[in-house]
Amino acid sequence: MIIAVASGKGGTGKTTVTVNLARVCGTAVHLLDCDVEEPNAHLFLGGELCGEPETISIPVPEVDEALCDGCGECSRFCAYKALAVLAKRVLVFPEMCHGCGGCRLVCPKGAIREVPKRIGVAETLRSGDITLIQGRLDVGVAMSPPLIRAVKAKIPKEGDAILDAPPGTSCPVIATLRETDYVVLVTEPTPFGLHDLRLAVAVVRELRLPFGVVVNRAGSGDDRVQDYCRDEWIPVLAEIPDDRRIAEAYSRGEMMVDTLPEYRVLFQTLWANIRGLT
Repeated sequence: MIIAVASGKGGTGKTTVTVNLARVCGTAVHLLDCDVEEPNAHLFLGGELCGEPETISIPVPEVDEALCDGCGECSRFCAYKALAVLAKRVLVFPEMCHGCGGCRLVCPKGAIREVPKRIGVAETLRSGDITLIQGRLDVGVAMSPPLIRAVKAKIPKEGDAILDAPPGTSCPVIATLRETDYVVLVTEPTPFGLHDLRLAVAVVRELRLPFGVVVNRAGSGDDRVQDYCRDEWIPVLAEIPDDRRIAEAYSRGEMMVDTLPEYRVLFQTLWANIRGLT
């Protein structure tokens, strides 16, 4: 079973839910930190690095000027404007390339070949029964979906996997949510939380994925999130109270199910609810 934990905005407690849920699974589980621009699950899990980080690259075009006649087929094909033809010469902008390889295929002269361009690394750590796989995007790289897909390629064929998605509703989130079995949307009982939850719900419904909601810091705002979920027939899987002790544990890099054992039952129930809905 592959579960993705996502949120319409940052700061709702998505990673908090992810790492604590992984801790209470009771069996070996893979946790994939797909927030590759700022992975932070390792701060709570610790663990030892397994082997050397794997370099992740995407193929970008390189033009052989001796063969190129400047016909412009490659630039007309590229939807991302990664190639431009000026004065019969092809200019390549690797930062804009998505690595689809289409320009090479449409070139009538066979003047384009692909060369690897590094975008980041994938690392594996082990902490007890949890195997953490995280991507780390290189500084200055604009596109994270190829790295997210490389991280997801390491999901084992058997067993459970929990994906910590990037915040928001943009392309990195879509890359994370695709081909998952269930999505947990983490929100907070505030006007901003409700606004961004609506956006996240629209995305998940567009992808036709089953999902439910976890309300973090419950009791700190109003009931509009719960009312929205009831009106939209969205299951509220759990409500995590607005407890200062949770924030204190988080600031120390500790998980609430370890520091505050009374919350272990809450996350065990959450895990059971998710399995019951998949």
